[in-house]
Amino acid sequence: MAKTDNSSSGGNAKNKKKNQAFNKKIKTEQLTVFTRQLATLLQAGLPLLRATQILCEQERDPNFRNALETICDNIQSGNSLSDALSQFPRMFDRLYINMIKAGEAGGVLDTVLDRLAMFQEKSERIKKKVKSAMVYPCVVICVAGVIVYLLLTFVVPSFQSMIASQGGQMPALTEFVMNIGNGLREHWLLTIIGFALLIFGGRFAFKNQKVCAMRDRALFRMPKIGTFLQTVTVSRFCRTFGTLMSSGVPILQAMKITTETLNNIVLQEALEKVHDRVRDGDTLAAPLEQAKVFPPMVCSMVQVGEETGQLPEMLNRVANNYDEEVDNAVGALTSVIEPLLMVFLAIVVGTIVIAMFLPIIDVIKNMTGG
Repeated sequence: MAKTDNSSSGGNAKNKKKNQAFNKKIKTEQLTVFTRQLATLLQAGLPLLRATQILCEQERDPNFRNALETICDNIQSGNSLSDALSQFPRMFDRLYINMIKAGEAGGVLDTVLDRLAMFQEKSERIKKKVKSAMVYPCVVICVAGVIVYLLLTFVVPSFQSMIASQGGQMPALTEFVMNIGNGLREHWLLTIIGFALLIFGGRFAFKNQKVCAMRDRALFRMPKIGTFLQTVTVSRFCRTFGTLMSSGVPILQAMKITTETLNNIVLQEALEKVHDRVRDGDTLAAPLEQAKVFPPMVCSMVQVGEETGQLPEMLNRVANNYDEEVDNAVGALTSVIEPLLMVFLAIVVGTIVIAMFLPIIDVIKNMTGG
């Protein structure tokens, strides 16, 4: 008996080690395709084990394939799909596993998987829209940074030599710009190190809860940017919360999971207070309105949903409306960012050009006797 126990213990340890080795994050698109295909196979009448084995056989990513093999083994051993998935928390988050668990409890796993796939597809669509809004400013800033660096380190020194040879005097602005250029050229290594420290220091700082809270509150108060962030975050809240509730997840548990999925401290803190109020017996609409971070339309639709008993449907309807609002918000944000960037670049490049031409004008005046 002792030998059997040791063998079993060794096997469990080996499986656990294997699971940890393949518990690596996968792309959202990859997970969405898997969810959609699994939902389709189950709706076609295939047993869960066979459907999972088919997806495992056609998976090309070795990391995900090995995870699916372990999941198939677990299902074949009599475990539920949610228990099998929970061994890979980096691949399948709490929202995913809880929705699967609710689908298993209600006997509607294929329906829940279909809802989950729709949720992932729409969330990914919104994420791509937000990223596309950020691509243009980032590209412009990077290109402008390279141009300014080249001007300061290569063009400015050549002007300095020419002006010195003509015996021209250096205005204060010109001397300031030249000192910056000389500093960047002579201490290029320190410049790179300082830039890297700034990036990594910023990333480290934004892992701090208090710093993130200050950042989110400041961004929420900014015109256009605050509206954009509110639209995107509220859309995600409604979509996640509505999908969880329509899948059979209890309201308090759904709120807790939804709060964890949001990347905004302002809404997280507001939802934690709403959760406590609902837990104490209050309705959902009243504390949402008192939080003063949710638009009036959301609060009104939630109130109607509670009164009619169709809260999940109302939340998903609000999310659909906000998906359209995201397009408008992206356009509005881009229309603000573009002129601001142009003005900023004009000021920076214009200052350098003026600084270079001031001593040249003085040289010309001296030569002409003006």
